[in-house]
Amino acid sequence: MRIVVLAGGIGGARFLRGLKRAVPDAEITVIGNTGDDIHLFGLKVCPDLDTVMYTLGGGINEEQGWGRTDETFHLKEELAAYGVGPDWFGLGDRDFATHIVRTQMMGAGYPLSAVTEALCDRWKPGVRLIPMTDDRVETHVAVTLPDSGSAAGEGERKAVHFQEYWVRLRASVPAEAVVPVGAEHAKPAPGVLEAIAGADVILFPPSNPVVSIGTILAVPGIREAIADAGVPVVGLSPIVGDAPVRGMADKVLAAVGVESTAPAVAEHYGSGLLDGWLVDTVDAACVERVEAAGIRCRAVPLMMTDVDAAARMAREALTLAEEVRAV
Repeated sequence: MRIVVLAGGIGGARFLRGLKRAVPDAEITVIGNTGDDIHLFGLKVCPDLDTVMYTLGGGINEEQGWGRTDETFHLKEELAAYGVGPDWFGLGDRDFATHIVRTQMMGAGYPLSAVTEALCDRWKPGVRLIPMTDDRVETHVAVTLPDSGSAAGEGERKAVHFQEYWVRLRASVPAEAVVPVGAEHAKPAPGVLEAIAGADVILFPPSNPVVSIGTILAVPGIREAIADAGVPVVGLSPIVGDAPVRGMADKVLAAVGVESTAPAVAEHYGSGLLDGWLVDTVDAACVERVEAAGIRCRAVPLMMTDVDAAARMAREALTLAEEVRAV
């Protein structure tokens, strides 16, 4: 079985670990979000690609869900002592090594897809990990930063990098717009369209529908290839009980005019793209609404409490895909 998965960071990575356990013999290709990529300290940092690579390769900090295990932060402390910022993004010493290697290879002319393949030679994640594009795409968020003493809603309106919005600001101000800068001019990385065309099943894990999967779909050609693939496309809701399972997806959903509910996210993707949708059992009452939108829906447990739970979710997604295929 050939499975293509569109993945963001923590949620996508943990789902993939379950998928590998559920179907150990499957050929899995992961199309990773690069809209979160950022340049820090002169280095190219790819948070989502690295989270998938570290998680599946056994090097992730399990408690955080991102960064390296057994990490130290001596380099960060030394940079801070020199007054060099930003100080809000926590790169550890082991993690720095990955970004140095990536930046050196890209400086030598290798595209991100080739660099990612080389990095995976060390980690052996057991999947083929491909960035959505080799071109530079960065997700920015329009916000209004309040001035001291200003009334609510007043202040400086500006666009900040998604990482600054998510990590430094902790999504503490409303997101007024989300823009994947450069996406409209980007091309899918080598292997992306071929993997989609050759897939038996395409899965959307419980990743952020706006800044993770949504950014991947913003690269011209990817959404169209998925819609035209002629195979089941099944997603798992990242919203359980009208709230994100993890993170602050509700903040960016509001920015694109989508309510923070499981059926609204399914409708956001649309029946032209999505064939099946899994919601959590607490949202079972919305199954009828999703199916009225032309998307087959089932309610199953969707909390990834451990790898076994993630594997059960993966099996449910593949079962739903077979139901769709049989229609």
